Amino acid sequence: MTRQDRPVPGTEGERYVQAALGSTDRADRFYRDQMLDHLNPRMREFIARQEMLFIATSDGRGECDSSFRAGPQGFVHVIDEYSVAYPEFRGNGVHASLGNITENPHVGLMFLDFTRDRIGLHVNGRARLVEDERIREDVPGLPPPQVPGQRALIWTLVRVEEAYIHCRKHIPHLRKAGQDEDWGTDDVKSKGGDFFEAKRAPGPWAEPLRGEPVGRACP
Repeated sequence: MTRQDRPVPGTEGERYVQAALGSTDRADRFYRDQMLDHLNPRMREFIARQEMLFIATSDGRGECDSSFRAGPQGFVHVIDEYSVAYPEFRGNGVHASLGNITENPHVGLMFLDFTRDRIGLHVNGRARLVEDERIREDVPGLPPPQVPGQRALIWTLVRVEEAYIHCRKHIPHLRKAGQDEDWGTDDVKSKGGDFFEAKRAPGPWAEPLRGEPVGRACP
């Protein structure tokens, strides 16, 4: 059942667990009081000043992936109350999130403000990929690149279906550091190198792959 077909918010799985744990009434109040199907003015203002974004996607088989994006304020562009777009900058070349979106358009975006309001915002919806030149024709207000290496390879355009608060109860209050990012660098050390020492014990994909592609499973 799709979100559009559901008469009330919440999946069958959510409802099952709510009943098992006795939280149905509390969940109903949250759905009623906090969940929107669009971005209200306060949400749009919040997104427009965020400098980071967490993304959840899954492929056609349901194998999931989570990722992180960052940029200057406004890098996630609020087009209107039902649409946002964010650029895909050059990275490791794997394109896990983009690949998943081509198979399964459902995405979950998580905005967390650690430094000012210490609050979070969930935005769930359907995504599609749009070339930089094409989206700029339709959305003239998109910001141009501000620093080298920031040119968008492609944009992810998200149609909003759910938007709701993530409370500050366990969000740490952090202090913003100075700007020392090396945008666009291909220097291995500057990008973090082999920080987790994965090369010391190579995984099963260390050798060239042949045959069927290997899926990514959630831990």
